[in-house]
Amino acid sequence: KALDLKVPIIALIDSGGARIQEGVAALTQYGHLFRKTCDASGFVPQLSLILGPCAGGAVYCPALTDLIIMTRENSNMFVTGPDVVKAATGEVISMDDLGGGYVHNTTSGVAHYLGEDEADAIDYARTVLAYLPSNADEQPPTYAYAATRADREVAKRLATIVPDNDRQPYDVLDVIRCLVDYGEFVQVHELFASSAVVGFACIDGHPVGIVANQPNVNAGILDVDSSEKVARFVRLCDAFNLPVVTLVDTPGYKPGAEQEHAGIIRRGAKVIYAYANAQVPLVTVILRKAFGGAYIVMGSKAIGADLNFAWPSSQIAVLGASGAVNIIHRKDLQKAKDAGKDVEALRAKYVADYERTTVNANLSLEMGEIDAMIDPEQTRETIVESLRLLASKKRVRKTTKHHGNQPL
Repeated sequence: KALDLKVPIIALIDSGGARIQEGVAALTQYGHLFRKTCDASGFVPQLSLILGPCAGGAVYCPALTDLIIMTRENSNMFVTGPDVVKAATGEVISMDDLGGGYVHNTTSGVAHYLGEDEADAIDYARTVLAYLPSNADEQPPTYAYAATRADREVAKRLATIVPDNDRQPYDVLDVIRCLVDYGEFVQVHELFASSAVVGFACIDGHPVGIVANQPNVNAGILDVDSSEKVARFVRLCDAFNLPVVTLVDTPGYKPGAEQEHAGIIRRGAKVIYAYANAQVPLVTVILRKAFGGAYIVMGSKAIGADLNFAWPSSQIAVLGASGAVNIIHRKDLQKAKDAGKDVEALRAKYVADYERTTVNANLSLEMGEIDAMIDPEQTRETIVESLRLLASKKRVRKTTKHHGNQPL
């Protein structure tokens, strides 16, 4: 019925799973629910509130919806409960440790919000729905907003939030609150993969999705979890016609055997797929540094973003200066070391030269990959004007293919 009426679906779930006494007939009903949930996916918003146990086959229906909201207590999701786990493996574990709200918000990433109680969970669902249209055929709601002198004063704070030292962390939430209406930002997946931040906000009265690297956590690096977090959110915004504003400050993808073995190639590619296939307006601002593959995947023009801007002090390059010098000049540095010369002084010279000639936004500006250099205090105004310019952007079906084969 929700598909016919083109209205959101809100599921309030408190289920122990299939009724064993009913046999396979109970499982068949799950199959019908799964199919209907898939039919609605991307057409009407679907939110699942887990207000009790959700076990067995019942977990897969919320897993197919857009957002899962759990509570700190009396909220559990697991395919097999503690009793079955003990019988099958001998492991003794509590319901909360196996699949409680905190676990799924911080460790597995299954849930997208952890409510303090049921009232908080319901309030979050209402808040999220205020940013979304009723269905994919409609545009998001708009709200009256008049810019004030206070907005201009807040915008001036941006230049003081981001440190000049590119190794010094800062909280990107402070930047976001300076850019969005009333400083209101509704995070999604707040407790999971915290090196990236995603969520809903309004800019000039229009709902948008915000994606940002978080320098306060691992320097804002992209890893397997943050890649999937960003990709899924961009896909959600694209499904329901929300423009995506991306704020970039990242040193790249996280290196190491752990990440390679965890599938950073496949899972990192999901960010590429999400941005490259998005047809909503995409506006990107580089706040400080954008290095390597992470620069390309985080809403660059090369991958399909409509408008890209950079702050004057931003750094854009394949590698940061120190890493690049160690590779490019390794022979010269070794020769200097063998000759007993001051290697660090020579390294510092090479780093300074590299920063002057390569690690800046000038080359990207000359190539047209950056549309303009903007001062920090101009950022909100620039985003507002960009979204107005892109308001008439239309979706285009580029080929006759059935669907792409995204890296799942």
